[in-house]
Amino acid sequence: MPKRTYQPKKRHAKRQHGFRKRMASAGGRNILKRRRTKRRQRLAI
Repeated sequence: MPKRTYQPKKRHAKRQHGFRKRMASAGGRNILKRRRTKRRQRLAI
C-alpha cells in the first residue's frame, strides 16, 4: 500500500499559499480580491 502523499508542513503551506505569495502576482491579487468580495474570514493561510 502506498504512503499518504500529504505530509503537512506549516512553513511550506505559508510559503506557497500565504498572503505575501498571493500579493506577489497579479493572479494572486485577483484571488485576494475575490475572497474580499465574498467577505471571507481568512484571505490567505
